[in-house]
Amino acid sequence: MTSAPQSSRNEAAPQYAQVAVAVHLTKTYTYRLTAAMQKAARAGSRVIVQLGRKPTTGYIVALLPHLRTGTSLIESEIKDVQELLDVDPPLVPEVLEISRWVADYYAAPWGEVMRAALPAGINAAVEQTVSITPRGREQLQSEPPAVAGGPDPASVRNRALQLLADEGEFEVNAFCLRLGASKTPKWLREMEQEGLLARSYRTRATPTRAKRRKAVRMVKVSADGYAGVPPAQRTKQAGRLRTQTEAQKRLIETLRANGDEMAVSDLIKTAKVSESAIATLLKRGVIEAFEAEVRRDPLALAKLPDTEVFKLTKAQAAALQAIEKQASEQKFATMLLHGVTGSGKTEVYIRAMRDALKMGQGAMMLVPEIALTPILSRRLRAHFGDQIAIFHSSLSKGERFDEWSRLRSGAARIVLGTRSAVFAPVQNLALIIVDEEHDTSYRQEESPFYNARDTAIVRGQKESAVVVLGSATPSLESFHNAQSGKYQYLNLPDRVANRPMAQAEMIDMREVFARRKKPAIFSDQLLEAIEHTRSRAEQTIILLNRRGYSSFILCRSCGESISCPNCDVTLTYHHGDRTLVCHYCNHHERAPSQCPVCTSKFIYYIGEGTEQIEELLRKRFPELRIGRVDRDTKQRRHEFETTLLDFAKGEIDLLVGTQMLAKGHDFPNVTLVGVVSIDAGLALPDFRAAERAFQLITQVAGRAGRGDLPGRVLIQTYHPHHYALRHACAQDYRGFYDEEIRHRRNHAFPPFVALALMLIRHKDRSRANVIAHELRNALVKANDAHACRILGPAPAPFARLRGEHRVQLLVKTRSRKQMRAVIDQAMKSFEVAGNDLRAVTLEVDPVSMM
Repeated sequence: MTSAPQSSRNEAAPQYAQVAVAVHLTKTYTYRLTAAMQKAARAGSRVIVQLGRKPTTGYIVALLPHLRTGTSLIESEIKDVQELLDVDPPLVPEVLEISRWVADYYAAPWGEVMRAALPAGINAAVEQTVSITPRGREQLQSEPPAVAGGPDPASVRNRALQLLADEGEFEVNAFCLRLGASKTPKWLREMEQEGLLARSYRTRATPTRAKRRKAVRMVKVSADGYAGVPPAQRTKQAGRLRTQTEAQKRLIETLRANGDEMAVSDLIKTAKVSESAIATLLKRGVIEAFEAEVRRDPLALAKLPDTEVFKLTKAQAAALQAIEKQASEQKFATMLLHGVTGSGKTEVYIRAMRDALKMGQGAMMLVPEIALTPILSRRLRAHFGDQIAIFHSSLSKGERFDEWSRLRSGAARIVLGTRSAVFAPVQNLALIIVDEEHDTSYRQEESPFYNARDTAIVRGQKESAVVVLGSATPSLESFHNAQSGKYQYLNLPDRVANRPMAQAEMIDMREVFARRKKPAIFSDQLLEAIEHTRSRAEQTIILLNRRGYSSFILCRSCGESISCPNCDVTLTYHHGDRTLVCHYCNHHERAPSQCPVCTSKFIYYIGEGTEQIEELLRKRFPELRIGRVDRDTKQRRHEFETTLLDFAKGEIDLLVGTQMLAKGHDFPNVTLVGVVSIDAGLALPDFRAAERAFQLITQVAGRAGRGDLPGRVLIQTYHPHHYALRHACAQDYRGFYDEEIRHRRNHAFPPFVALALMLIRHKDRSRANVIAHELRNALVKANDAHACRILGPAPAPFARLRGEHRVQLLVKTRSRKQMRAVIDQAMKSFEVAGNDLRAVTLEVDPVSMM
């Protein structure tokens, strides 16, 4: 891959552009720039280029004055760039450079990375169209009129020509649907071959752009009260100003009270005038019309909290001083801020960002979940006003575009966002904060694969920025780096105001089963604790990291369970809309009233999810105000935000949720946290299972007792002696780290080795296995120096997902450089042998082995 050069306008005009396309290809392509494009083209601009027979969107990554010496390209065969979409490149040099690193390190298509770096809706798309030809019009005139709904092919062909003649060019899929075809029919291809119609491509209009609306403003006046009005006309204008009606006077007073300009709709509403009053003043030259850009502010209607000034603890002050010192010197450094829950990490972040602004610099704060943004975004807006922009996937495309535009123009200098905000065009970036740095949500689980935490560190290195990784439960890799001196270690060992940590207790569900002689969802201790918390007017959080109502349904007559037709998993029952849902491919079907195999009506619902927990608690405690937060509620943005905000205000007594509730939230009145079950996570076939269980328990325990009241945590489990749970109950990170790192060292897992997971996917199981064995042979041949250990192929834990069978290979090594050399060589020979690279997914540094 070629990096983008810093081209100078004084050099010879570029003749060629090196382009990365947003498809599953890692290499770049060279195209010729037309004469009109040569002066306007810039690295980072989007273009439309011909790839094969189809136009597609690409991104200019380099401009070349001539072809490189020794190139194998034949100049006469180089295609022209079809269309230059940007004169002002949307990809600024810093983002272009970090996208190149992501593509190189994670072996991801550079074009896909750049597409992911831009806000949704801005990327241009190419669509196929169909239109009638002159020959088609001639045939239409010689044929009888089309019969609507006619079944014979001739009638359909005639109707197709008639539709194109009447309504013009059509997008192909829309055209087929109008004629009752779900896919491209045979007769359309035949008509194209006969020259009756033509298919071509066009650039679909970018759906997202700046929003504008009609506005008016006072005409600027000179010192003597006139706006460039010739002296001969001043008497006439002065007379017009004196003869204003009451409505016109109100209109001018309203404008002057609002900075001399307003949107027409707002002006009419506020001044209570008609459009005719505006039209009159426009005609007289007192006001002028223009189009105002309207900001789609995601927090426009949000109620902001009061800003508070807290006295820092000694540990907070020391951490802040270390961050400020490094930032003021504009030197890259990575710092691990390891602070127990409730130790005041967010206050350190806010003050560090404020210092960056004072120095005229920019800052970035990443959070793992959208769940963290509603309250945090309001708190940061209260501190920084319009200097902060918000990035996350629940925003509308228009809101995301406007926030991105404000950062790019410098109107906003801080960004708060989830994973993709690591590509935000923050100017003069000096500080990057990655909150809850251990969280797996920072990993993109689809192409392009990347880890936003690690990408943030590299971006900080490239821009000489300070990177702060914050967590109460750092990933083992980060803590190991801090112990080895690679990261600077900052510690906040105590909660603010010397508040005690919540007292955690384990409830042995084996004993509960022995007493009740049947499985129980809630122990007596947990139910009693909820009742006592309610009686004290305090709040409760109940955690179950499994959404839905029941894990699956079972026929008690024949034993049949209903599985997903596309995946090797059972369907989860959702009671709200009585549907069975696959949480992997999103397949939906109605819940049956009888067994689909034996027609028995003895359908049994097994396992519990957050939806059922909420229902059971409502029945048990009808006087409690209960809410729920999980991925199902997250899809309804305003309901999701309202639930969190209402809980923060004390308008909800008990909140049920998944791991979204476990991190970052600060609810001072929460004194009880109940964990319904953690055992399923401990049993996963993943070397990080114990670490994740420890982190989840420690984090959710940290939601209790954050105010002046002491907290209590109750954890229900069938494995009370597991070391991850023991250390989590004791809030003993160091004890867990020492035990877990020993297992990692003994079994050669990160941080002692680098991993690459190679997943083979195919609709045919036998073909998937054949491809996997061919890939292993290529890896073994490339690994002639035995620098890597190659494990597999073996079926993935989820052996079939989304209709594809999955087989995986795992590559382990102590040298990343050698690992990439082996993989690159193997993939090259694998492709040369005629295999399709699209069947293989490569994940470098995978966070999940599932």
